[in-house]
Amino acid sequence: MIARIPTATVYGIDGIKIDVEVDIAYGLPAFNIVGLPEASVKESKERVRSAIKNAGFEFPGDRITINLAPADVRKEGASFDLPIAVGILAAMGALKREVVEGHLIAGELSLDGSVKPVRGILPVALLTRQEGIGTIVVPVGNGREASVVRDITVLGADHLLEIFHYFKGEGDLVAFTGDGCGIDSALPCDDTDFSDIRDQGQAKRALEVAAAGAHNIIMVGPPGSGKTMLSRCLPTIMPALGYAEAVETTKIHSIAGLLGPDRALIAKRPFRSPHHSISDAGLIGGGHVPRPGEVSLAHNGVLFLDEFPEFRRHVLDALRQPLEDGAVTISRVNHAITFPARFMLVAAMNPCPCGHFGDPKRSCTCTATQIYRYRSRISGPLLDRIDIHIEVPPVTIAELSRERPEEPSAAIRERVSKARAIQLDRFNGRNIHANAQMSARVIRKHCPLDTPTRQLLEAAVDKWVLSPRAYHRILKVSRTIADLDASTDIAEAHVAEAIRYRALDKRLTI
Repeated sequence: MIARIPTATVYGIDGIKIDVEVDIAYGLPAFNIVGLPEASVKESKERVRSAIKNAGFEFPGDRITINLAPADVRKEGASFDLPIAVGILAAMGALKREVVEGHLIAGELSLDGSVKPVRGILPVALLTRQEGIGTIVVPVGNGREASVVRDITVLGADHLLEIFHYFKGEGDLVAFTGDGCGIDSALPCDDTDFSDIRDQGQAKRALEVAAAGAHNIIMVGPPGSGKTMLSRCLPTIMPALGYAEAVETTKIHSIAGLLGPDRALIAKRPFRSPHHSISDAGLIGGGHVPRPGEVSLAHNGVLFLDEFPEFRRHVLDALRQPLEDGAVTISRVNHAITFPARFMLVAAMNPCPCGHFGDPKRSCTCTATQIYRYRSRISGPLLDRIDIHIEVPPVTIAELSRERPEEPSAAIRERVSKARAIQLDRFNGRNIHANAQMSARVIRKHCPLDTPTRQLLEAAVDKWVLSPRAYHRILKVSRTIADLDASTDIAEAHVAEAIRYRALDKRLTI
């Protein structure tokens, strides 16, 4: 007798429907799983056998064959335990097959039959709705996460026996309705706020421009000047996540196993700050079974790289593709997986190895050669991909103790949201969400300059020998500054401000 149980596996950030086909036939006792199973799936045989026995059932002494169809898709993870166990019970005749087959089932089993949470339930729940399957059965620990998906019934179970009694019509499972999984209250309410930062008006303005156009930014300043605090405040002035953005961000964290049992939906823009010792696979993603890296975990949020030159050169250069494409493609011999990676890069660095070059109160102990080598750790092509370069000067004790009201994040966020709304209207119908994503063709269309403004920009390009990419970056930033002013045209003042945000291009000589 053959039973078929729908389940799913995760490929990249999306779910793929898998049919667990169970056949129990007369013959020598055997338990085989076919259909490109990884080691974790093959090991499910022992977990399923023990769970069924410890739940009070007699495990079949016949030949059991499990086929995971389609057979050309590689399966990994422990989420196949539960559908395999339910399929065996249905093939034994303990459950009616037509009742079981109308549910998509996923979950890991303990040896005693209890059901444990698994990674990647949100993409599986989205697939359930896409396939027109009305009900998904998951571990109770994954119930709130799955309930983020609308228009499906989410049922949670703690034990294999609960599922058995449910399908027999003798009991109910925990139903998750999705209440409290909205993002209406997603506006930032963190401990960090721009009103807590004293002075640093230029840096705050640059971060406002960066948030308004989703521009990458690098800050150069001595230790203690506030670069890290400014960076941590950046998400508080960015527009709130929409539902589609929140679901996409949550999918990535779900696959990475970073969602706790009480966390259903990521309602705030992520802020990731990896240590400079991170490997390229940790930053970009990879592994035998490719997993998302920090650039994908920062999707729709901020990736903060402190001590920027201390990162290994090949790790930094690996950032070029995601900065340009907004995605990371990890290729293997027989498959390739693409993870989204549309983030704002915020980098921070000292002006020199000792950190005091240009400080009026502390003398720098570095030689010109040391400073040159320090800055050369960041390649020119990577710097070209960072739209805004600013210097963050040290703040004196007098400025820190001055009782002067500073503008709160909420007021800045309101201006940023208005500028983003202008951009969404401008790029309506295109796969562009902010000015930073404009291509050269789009720049020519939406960033026209009058003669005096163009002459100003050309003079700056000639003086500092800027690359064509840097030229386009200045135009993008100028467009954002004009949007913050609600100006249709890019004025000379907008371009002049954008030119000031290329500090590292102007200080190539020491």
